[in-house]
Amino acid sequence: MEINRRFSPEVREKMRREIFEAGGNEVFFTGIIDSDGKIVSVKACARGNSNTVPVNFAESRVASVLIHNHPGGNLHPSDADLMVASDASEKAQGFYIVNNDVSEVYVVMEPIKPTVTKKLDCEETSLYLSKNGNLAKIYENFEERPSQIELVKEISSSFNNNSIGVFEAGTGVGKSFAYLVPSMLWALNNKERVVISTGTINLQQQLSEKDIPLAEKIIGRKVKSILVKGRQNYVCLRRLSELGAERDLFSDETEIFDKINSWAKESKTGSRSDLSFMPPENLWQRVNSEADACMGMRCKFREKCFVMKVRKEAADANILIVNHHMLFADIESRMNGAGYDDTAVLPPYKRLVFDEAHGIEDAATSFFSNALNRFRILKQLNLLYRQRKSSFTGYLFTLSALSRIEDKAAEVENEIGKTKAAIEALESDTALVLGRDFTLRLFQGTLPRFTEIIEKVRILQHHLATVSGLMREIIAGISEDDLDNSVIYEAKAVLRRLDAMVATAQNFVSWEEHPESVFWIQAKRLPPSIAKNVENPFYYEYIETPLDIAPMMNKGVFEPMKSVVCTSATITISKTFDFWKKRVGISFVEKERVKTGEFASPFPYSENMVLAIPSDIPFPDHENFQSCIEDVIVRMIERAGGKTLVLFTAYDSLRHACDTARTRLRSLGINVLKQGEDDRFRLLSQFKEDVSSVLFATDSFWEGVDVPGQSLSLVIIVKLPFGVPGDPVFAARSEQIAKRGGFPFMELSVPDAVIKFRQGFGRLIRRGDDRGAVVALDRRIIEKSYGKIFTESVPRTEVVYRPVNEILDRIEEYCVR
Repeated sequence: MEINRRFSPEVREKMRREIFEAGGNEVFFTGIIDSDGKIVSVKACARGNSNTVPVNFAESRVASVLIHNHPGGNLHPSDADLMVASDASEKAQGFYIVNNDVSEVYVVMEPIKPTVTKKLDCEETSLYLSKNGNLAKIYENFEERPSQIELVKEISSSFNNNSIGVFEAGTGVGKSFAYLVPSMLWALNNKERVVISTGTINLQQQLSEKDIPLAEKIIGRKVKSILVKGRQNYVCLRRLSELGAERDLFSDETEIFDKINSWAKESKTGSRSDLSFMPPENLWQRVNSEADACMGMRCKFREKCFVMKVRKEAADANILIVNHHMLFADIESRMNGAGYDDTAVLPPYKRLVFDEAHGIEDAATSFFSNALNRFRILKQLNLLYRQRKSSFTGYLFTLSALSRIEDKAAEVENEIGKTKAAIEALESDTALVLGRDFTLRLFQGTLPRFTEIIEKVRILQHHLATVSGLMREIIAGISEDDLDNSVIYEAKAVLRRLDAMVATAQNFVSWEEHPESVFWIQAKRLPPSIAKNVENPFYYEYIETPLDIAPMMNKGVFEPMKSVVCTSATITISKTFDFWKKRVGISFVEKERVKTGEFASPFPYSENMVLAIPSDIPFPDHENFQSCIEDVIVRMIERAGGKTLVLFTAYDSLRHACDTARTRLRSLGINVLKQGEDDRFRLLSQFKEDVSSVLFATDSFWEGVDVPGQSLSLVIIVKLPFGVPGDPVFAARSEQIAKRGGFPFMELSVPDAVIKFRQGFGRLIRRGDDRGAVVALDRRIIEKSYGKIFTESVPRTEVVYRPVNEILDRIEEYCVR
């Protein structure tokens, strides 16, 4: 019988019982099938009346088959049934109708039989990194790390059980190999692609060039992996060729262009990182690849296209290494209609690993923000029409020559002029409103100050939309025979970008209709080459930022993925994951699907370092705090013999303290490096190579700085890294918490500061024999009730709260070898 082929006897009996207990009414079931297509388990998820039953979409997410009964015995599907069946088919699910006795079945939609998944043996997988495994054979001085072994087991289990794994692994646990080994084995055994998303380019390159080749030796198998960069990192051969035809129009850059052109003919990758020099950004943007300007199969350079080569490699790869920005670009494309079964920015995947997962919220917030500024707008307008010296050029002239409609070039030129005037008027009003402020958020309290700005944004929006509309009229008049012209592709790309700017401007104007977003303005310094010729050294960005990325993350990442592994050294606050899970959307996920775990660092913190807080230093809000810390920092550097990283929360404070230190340390021959005076990579290289040097830094240097050995023995944290109350997004999120009756300081300010403090604290001990001191020049960590949260969230070590003179002795004890 069909019913026996489709259902196991146990399942039929359970369904009959559920239908009987529901009074013979309709019951909605979800079922799981085996490899033969037979339903081996069911769950009653909803109950209705004699004619209808609601669909429980939450429960249906992981089902193989959706089933319900027709009490009257007529198993023909209704129109509503067919709609549900159609939705189910898109998810490869079947849809069945049965009678109340479950003796007959009508198969509306066949399910897709599950592939046989080869689960990882957690114990066996962990052995690769044990004292009896291949890693021990490769390294002569190998030491087994019990925490790493346990982490491997948990990550393997997350793959096996389609879980969301959230794992904090302290410095030295070896989390890269802990996720690489199970990821590679899973990809090879099940022919499923695994995407690994990292926060920094350095970590991407380390994984690709060092860790994965070693992991291949550990598991004894080759895996195809590829580091996938954004296509803007690759040169576009078509653009390069077309720009070469007008190279005389930019004579000041022809030498650099010729170098790029010669390199592109020999390069195997076409990646900017392979250039032996750094090209000017404005020139690179004219020759790089961009998705919306790509001609695809119509491009005459498609056979040699560097991006196409990378895409082909990615389609065949087991492991894709991306950064968070590229991942979110892919997720956005899938959420906007590309779906999860086809190629979007990346090939399809269902397994994802987030490394440096503590940065997910900031990365997503940044990616999903939209911004308008003078330079972004002018870049697009200048591609349409621009005057260079005595020449006029731009896509407008080529398109006008091809178009059959009445010449509208003069209208476009006029409208572009009005758009540029609108930008100047907007910036002029903005400068008056901001005064000396660097940021300003749009909300009811600031609305009177924004009235003129909003009107100027509306005017700018109108002119941008008019330019776009006129250009589309011109393109509409071009014959189909000419549509392969590359200028049309480039112009359409410009218009799509202008349309996106129009949408952002419209949202800014109608800001009250978008409570899910924060609207704000930011003043930014002009490049020195431009600033010296103008009265106002600033330009302005008009930004729309999502207030809460958690729902988006749940819908776009955690819900559709089969398994997601999140790892970082700093996710917990006072040993709990609750804050981080709530911020990134994991709190929406079914609790039974989420696994968490802490894996302590194997490094001897309690023996090799001290956390010191001076008891006789003023509080940060005291008028003498700055002068005091400038003196104390120098004295501490002197005792440590240099080898110091000083972390600030404000650049002005850093600048004054650095000037003082340079004056007083000059006679000791201690080189004082300052963030902003050189490229980050070169600064860190200098800091590592010059053992006695010191580095004054802020912002990004709180994390990602890896200086093992004698070059770093002292980390000074000047202030607890609380968010700036005036930061528009921070302020808006605080207000959101207050509106629901929460306490913003304890729910947002403190947890944010703790995670950043932990990152700064973690700069010191990078390997087992590192030794030194972390000094926090902020008494609040001891004297305020919330300070305990900071000390409880870092590895257990000696905490010293003494006068500066006594702390200087402890610094010498731990830092001078």
